[in-house]
Amino acid sequence: MASNEKIRNVGPKSAAWLRQVGVRTLEDLRTVGVIETFMKVKRAGFRPSLNLLYAMQGALDDCHWADLPEAVKTSLVLAAESAETANPIKNRWDKAAARSAARDGTSSSESGGAEEPARDDGDGFGDGDSGVREITGTSRDFD
Repeated sequence: MASNEKIRNVGPKSAAWLRQVGVRTLEDLRTVGVIETFMKVKRAGFRPSLNLLYAMQGALDDCHWADLPEAVKTSLVLAAESAETANPIKNRWDKAAARSAARDGTSSSESGGAEEPARDDGDGFGDGDSGVREITGTSRDFD
């Protein structure tokens, strides 16, 4: 496959995701592997559907992704789930919560399994300000 040819079954958006994780050619896809490439795309913060997983396998098998046998699709899904279980992908909210807990010293992973009493620090920014202001008055007061 020439370097300027598109990977079969992969549209422009998915191709951009693949380029972001270093998979530009069919040979790159073979080298990295379908499951690892799919996991790299997810770890990069993109939200690929299973269709990308099927499309990449179809490209390797030189067929349309919809023509993959159900057994192959099922094994791909199980392999992707297994890979994610072995190395969970944290979303940005999980990462922010972990940073906040570490900063506040309330990480539940450090408690040795014992639950710590919840601290009410407002909105989690540590300034005691919930960020919500109560507005009182009538609509005429705001005209």
